[in-house]
Parts: sequence; C-alpha cells; structure tokens
Amino acid sequence: MRIEPVFLFDLDGTLVDSVYQHVLSWKEALDAEGIELSVWRIHRKIGMSGGLFTNQLLRETGLDISAERVERLRRHHAEAYRRHAGTIRPLPGARELLSWLSEEGIPWAIATSGRMETAAVNLAALGVDPGRTPVVTRDQVKYAKPDPDLFLAAAGRLSAPIDTAVVVGDSIWDMLAAARCRALGVGLLCGGYGMEELQQSGALRVYDDPRDLLVHIVEVGGRR
Repeated sequence: MRIEPVFLFDLDGTLVDSVYQHVLSWKEALDAEGIELSVWRIHRKIGMSGGLFTNQLLRETGLDISAERVERLRRHHAEAYRRHAGTIRPLPGARELLSWLSEEGIPWAIATSGRMETAAVNLAALGVDPGRTPVVTRDQVKYAKPDPDLFLAAAGRLSAPIDTAVVVGDSIWDMLAAARCRALGVGLLCGGYGMEELQQSGALRVYDDPRDLLVHIVEVGGRR
C-alpha cells in the first residue's frame, strides 16, 4: 500500500516573494531603536520566529534584551511590513502548485514563523483563505522554527502522521525543523539561501521555486 504524502509549506520566501520586505522592515524597526546592524545579518535570521530573531540579534550585538525592547521591535516590524504589503507577490508557480495539489486530492497546509498580523498580508497576496485552508502561525505554537512545533501542528491539522509529510521551505530553519520531526525536507532557492546550505541543513531535494517544484513533483511523492 502506497503511503500518500501531505505537503507542509513555509510562507515567506517559499510561496510569496516577501523575504526582502521582511529584511527592510526589521531594519526600520532596529533603526527606530537606535540599533545599527548590517542588512545581510538581518537576512540570515529570516525564517526564525520574531521573538527568537530579536533575541538572537540583540545577543549578538551585546545589547540589553528586555521584554519591552523585544515587543517594541516586533511592533515596529509589523507596522513597517504592513506598509510594504503592496509590493508582495506570489512566487512563480506558487498558486499553480497549490491548485494542482488540491485538484489531485493531496492535502497541504501552511506553517509560518510569522504571526497572523504579518502572515495575513502574505495570505491575501497568495489568495489563500485561512478560514478554508489549514494555516498555523507563530501565535498558535509554543516554539517556532528551528523547533518543529509549527510543522507538527500543521500535520495535526491535516490528521496526518508527520513522517508522511513533505516540508517545503526556503531557509535553513525550515530544513532543521523538518529534520527534527522526521519529515522530508525540500528546499527552494527563492528565499536567498544557497543549495549547499539547504542540503547541509537536511534538504533531500532543492529546487529553484514553486514552479520548478511542480515540474519535478513526482520526485518528492506527488503524482500526476
């Protein structure tokens, strides 16, 4: 008997072209706090939860990590990100990939480290209704990536064992989380991480973007 896979998708940099909007929004938030940090250092943390992201950055810079400062940074980031909403678009093939999975009867869900206040912007750009599609956000789990909680919760929403899941993400944090819950990690290059980085973090296959994944979907258990 063939085991049917389920697909669990990251959102930023995987289905929507939003990584650099997040980077710029975090830069604005950090500038508002008087924290100088190079943009490339911010990009390397995208994919973590906002709280883990800010704690890690502040720890690296040796600055005070107070709950108040972390909350101010989170709030400034969310406000800045919403201002960038008009520039966010689905990545090539994202809508087609999700439509194909639905048409083939292959269950899928979204698991994002973002809170719903920012994820809602991306879901709207993608045309996904969280009332009809299983979407797990940072608000709904104890720990975000690289912990596996988001993907475990998403598999639970589909009533599927996690070891039947194909986790699709663009960052090393997605791949590390997938490995920790024994799911199959599939990396996409459209979020800015390199092939070797994704493979070294656990990706068993790496594709350019959602369109490229759809072309090769049979390689990860999808069937036309």
